[in-house]
Amino acid sequence: MEDNTKDTKDIQSAGEAKPALSADEQMIQEGFDALLKDYLASNHRRKVERITKAFNFANQAHAGVKRRSGEPYIMHPIAVAHIVCKEMGLGSTSICSALLHDVVEDTEYTVDDIRDMFGDKIAQIVDGLTKISGGIFGEQASAQAENFRKLLLTMSDDIRVILIKIADRLHNMRTLGSMLPAKQFKIAGETLYLYAPMAHRLGLFSIKTELEDLSFKYEHPQEYEFIKEKLKSTEAARNALFQHFAEPVDKKLKAMGLSYEMRARVKSIYSIWNKMESKGVTFEDIYDIYAVRIIFDPLPGVDEKNQCWDIYSAITDIYRIRPDRIRDWVSRPKANGYQALHLTVMGPDGEWVEIQIRSRRMDEIAEKGFAAHWKYKEHHVEEDTELDKWLQTITEILESPDPNALDFLDTIKLNLFTSEIFVFTPKGDIKTLPQGATSLDFAYALHTDVGNHCIGAKVNHRLVPLSHPLASGDQVEILTSRSQEPQAEWLNFVTTAKARAKIDAVLKRVRKEAAKAGEIKVIAAFKRADMEPNTSNLDKLCMYFGFSKREEFFCAVEKGDVVLPENIKKLLKEKTDNVLFKYVKQALRVGTKPKEAEIEQTPKEKPRFDKSKPYILREEAFERNYVIAECCKPIPGDEALGFINDDGNVVVHKRSCPIAMRLKSSFGERILNTEWSSHKNASFEATLEIKGIDSMGVLNTITKIISDDFNVNIQRLLIEAKDGVFEGKIKMKVHDVEDIQKMCVTLSKINNVKSVGRVAD
Repeated sequence: MEDNTKDTKDIQSAGEAKPALSADEQMIQEGFDALLKDYLASNHRRKVERITKAFNFANQAHAGVKRRSGEPYIMHPIAVAHIVCKEMGLGSTSICSALLHDVVEDTEYTVDDIRDMFGDKIAQIVDGLTKISGGIFGEQASAQAENFRKLLLTMSDDIRVILIKIADRLHNMRTLGSMLPAKQFKIAGETLYLYAPMAHRLGLFSIKTELEDLSFKYEHPQEYEFIKEKLKSTEAARNALFQHFAEPVDKKLKAMGLSYEMRARVKSIYSIWNKMESKGVTFEDIYDIYAVRIIFDPLPGVDEKNQCWDIYSAITDIYRIRPDRIRDWVSRPKANGYQALHLTVMGPDGEWVEIQIRSRRMDEIAEKGFAAHWKYKEHHVEEDTELDKWLQTITEILESPDPNALDFLDTIKLNLFTSEIFVFTPKGDIKTLPQGATSLDFAYALHTDVGNHCIGAKVNHRLVPLSHPLASGDQVEILTSRSQEPQAEWLNFVTTAKARAKIDAVLKRVRKEAAKAGEIKVIAAFKRADMEPNTSNLDKLCMYFGFSKREEFFCAVEKGDVVLPENIKKLLKEKTDNVLFKYVKQALRVGTKPKEAEIEQTPKEKPRFDKSKPYILREEAFERNYVIAECCKPIPGDEALGFINDDGNVVVHKRSCPIAMRLKSSFGERILNTEWSSHKNASFEATLEIKGIDSMGVLNTITKIISDDFNVNIQRLLIEAKDGVFEGKIKMKVHDVEDIQKMCVTLSKINNVKSVGRVAD
C-alpha cells in the first residue's frame, strides 16, 4: 500500500499558494475535496495523483460551461465520480473514467487524447460511455433500444462502463428538477424502463430503489406526496410495533454472543404504489410496509451460512413462522450475487413481519452489488460468475440476425424483471431459467440445435408437451427428432429472450426461402400470360388477393393458400370493379375533381409545439385538439401526457399507462406535458367496478343513484352474483375525474357495498 500523506500535503500546499477563489471555484474545490476524502477512506490502493490529474483535465475541458441549474458543469462529473466511489465502492480507474466521462462527447478532446494521458483502460471505458450516450435523446423511433443494445455490447468488454452509466443517470435524476416537464417525463420514463431494471440485475438495490422513487416522484407527484405523508403519519406506530417485536429477539441473540445490528427497513414509495396498483388495495391494506433486517458480524471460525440458520432457529423459537414465505438465498445466491435468508413470522401484535438475515459481507454485496466483489481488485470480476453467463446469453441474442430494436428491448426486459427457477439435467447439472420458463426454453438453454429439433420432454420421468411450464427442482430430459423444425406457434411456448431470438431466426429463414420459391411461380405465371412481371403488375396482383406485402403474397403462393389462375391477364382485366380498383381510383381521385385531388396531395404542414409550456387540452364546438388513447382512456382530471403521432395529432395517455411508459422511453422527443381545460359540456367513457354482499334491492339502489343523483348516462351494466357476493362493471359517460370520485364516495356508502373503484375497460 502506498503512502498517501505526501499526495494530500502537495494538494493542500498547492491550494494555499493560490489567490482567493471565486464562488464557483470554491464550490468545485469543495466537491473534489469531498471525493478525495471518501476515496482515501476506502480500501483501494492510493492513487490520488492519478485522480487529481483526471480532475484537473476535466475541469479545464469543461471550463466556463454551466448546467441548466446554473452550477459549473464540472460539478456533474465530480458527483458521478462520488457515486462511483462512495455508493458503488469502485477504485481509481472508475473514478477517473467518471470524471472524464463527458469530455469526448462535449469538448474538442478525442479518445486518443485520453489514451495518451491516462492509458488504454480509462480510454476504453470513456469511449464505451461516449458510444452509448450518443442516441439517448435521438428522434429515431428505436433510438433507445439501439442505445440499450450498444450499452449491453459494451458491458461485455468492461462492466465498469455500465456501472458509471448508472451513476451518471442517478445524478441526472437527483437534479431533474431544473429540467422542463416534457424532458422530465422522458428521462423519468426511460430510467424506469431501462436503468432501474439494469441496476436491479447488477444487484445495486439501494440505487435501483432511488432511481424508481425519483422517476415516480416526477411522473406521479400527487401519489408520491400522498404515500410520503402516509409513511410519515404512520411512522410512530411502526416504530412501536418494531420495538415490541425486537425486544425478545434482542435478548436471545445477545445471549448467543452475536455482534449484530437489527433495524426496520421501510418499503420504498414506488414499490408501495406498485403493490397498491397491482393488487388493487389501499395503503392500509399492505401488510409488509416494513421488513426487519438483521446484519451480523460472523464469529471467527463459524460458517456464515450456519450462523444465518442459527439466527433463524432463534427467531422461530419465539415467533410462529409462515412456511410458504421462506426464501433461502444463502445456499443458492441469486444471479446478481444477492445472498440473504428471508422468513416471515407472526409478530406479537398479530401482524406478519418479514425478516432478512445477512452477514456484513452479504449486506455490502446487496447494497453495492458486484462492485463489492472487487473491492480490492482493479480488473474484471471473476470469469465464472452468473453475471458472465448472463452477458454471454445477451451477446448471443445481440448476434442473432437483425432483431427489430423495440422487440429486442422487450425480450431483454423479459429477462430483467423475472425471478429465477433452478432446473436439473438428467445428469444432475443445474440450469438457471426465468420464472415461467417452459420445457422448450430449457431445450434452447442446453443448445440451439437441441431446441430446434425438440419434439417434447420428460419432466421428472413423465412425458410433457413443449409448452409445459417448469418449476424449481424439476429434472428435465429433452426428446429430439432430426425431422423436427421450429414452428410459428412455438413463439407462444417460450418466455426466454434467447429461445425467442433463435426461433425467430429460423422462421425468418424459412419465410425467405418460401418467398423465393413463390416468386418463381408468380413470374412463371406472368410469362405464361405474356405479361411483364414488373413492379406495377406485381403490386396489382398482390392487392387483388388482399396482400399488402409482396413477400407475404409469395409465401402464400408457395404454401398453396393462394392458387394462381392459368391466365393472369384475363383475371386482372375482367375484375376492374373489384375492391382493388375502387381503392386505386379513390386514392388517385381518377376523373373526379382534379383540383381537390391536387389539394389533397399537398402534404399538410405538421403543427409546431412549444415544449416549454404545458399543452392545453381543449374542446371547442365539439372539436378536440387531441385524441384519447384507446389503451387507457384518460378523462379530464387524470394525470396525463401527450404523444405527438406521425400525423401531428396529440394522443393523450394516462401517465401510469404501460404503453405511455414505452413511448416515453422510445420516443422521448415527442412527449408533451399537458393540462386539461374545462370540459363541462363534454363527456368521456369511464368504467366503475363495484363489489359487495348480494342483497335484495342493492342493484336497483346503485343504478338509481347513478342516473338520478349524477344525471349520468349508463352505457353498459354487467353484474354477477355468486355465493352471496356480487361483482359488477358499469360503463358510463362522465365529464371528469371529479364526477367519478363523487360517485365512488356516494356508492361506497350504500349498505352491503364493500368496494367501488375505476378500472380500465
